[in-house]
Amino acid sequence: MPSQVARITMSLLIGWMALTLGGSASALVIDWTFVGSPGNPCDGQPQGCFGSVAYPYTIGTYEVTNSQYAEFLNAVADTDTFGLYSAPDDLAGVTRSGSSGSYSYSTIAGRSDMPVVLVSFYSALRFANWLHNGQPTGAQGGTTTEDGAYTLTQQGIDDNSIVRNPGAVFAVTNEDEWYKAAYYAAATTSYFDYPAGSDTTTTCASPTATPNRANCDQPDFADAGSYTGSASPYGTFDQGGNVFERNESIINGSNRGVRGGDILHSASRLVASDRGSAPPDGEYSNVGFRVVPEPAVRDVFVILGMLGIGYLEKRRAVTG
Repeated sequence: MPSQVARITMSLLIGWMALTLGGSASALVIDWTFVGSPGNPCDGQPQGCFGSVAYPYTIGTYEVTNSQYAEFLNAVADTDTFGLYSAPDDLAGVTRSGSSGSYSYSTIAGRSDMPVVLVSFYSALRFANWLHNGQPTGAQGGTTTEDGAYTLTQQGIDDNSIVRNPGAVFAVTNEDEWYKAAYYAAATTSYFDYPAGSDTTTTCASPTATPNRANCDQPDFADAGSYTGSASPYGTFDQGGNVFERNESIINGSNRGVRGGDILHSASRLVASDRGSAPPDGEYSNVGFRVVPEPAVRDVFVILGMLGIGYLEKRRAVTG
């Protein structure tokens, strides 16, 4: 837990963000992990060399959860113009009620802290835009979901050409940011093969504190951070297992990158050499995403990271 000084520092930062980004102090909670050692070497794999990041940064400690995504939907999807919600299946965690113009969203009992799925790459970008714009409430459009960190146009979607805008505040992880946080060990300036800090194949198991375990080849998702002994070297959780996670990389022209394995496959999909991809408009029951803060707030988070404060809390008056 952060110290009282840390809490005060974060409170000041919250106020600064609300004023700067036009958002409200009543917002979702996101946990961040600091990733230092800028300019680290990349890790050679058959598909290329990955993981070199020139700047210090922070990354979501966990995958975006159902409760976080439901807050986003309740803010911008009274009328779900761009299809941010997909009809649930057995692995989904968000449900919708009402009719267009008055939709409301809630999490399914017992699934609030599981990773959100059935989210296309473009819906993930819209979530990042919403964060970038200060978590506003209103119809889906240029000031809420369609511009900010990314400019979404029909032509860009058709061409699969949308990229992160300069000055983005929050974004979906790029592949190198994701890879470094999962596999890189700053102490030895080298990479592990698996994202729980090991070169030994991760064991698929139910939630446990035993090291080098992950939620793979299992019947259902686990709550974020349930594998308490299996953090990455930097301290992120679930970069191996639970769900594949989207990243910004354009692969073979028509797809976007996914990494990290999921509950439907064996531990072989968790290894650093496994580079997957999926159509960006697809909504899959085993694919989620993770976010990073970018230049406009990164330097502040870097300072917090150096002070040992790994996350920012934007909290309601009552927050668990």
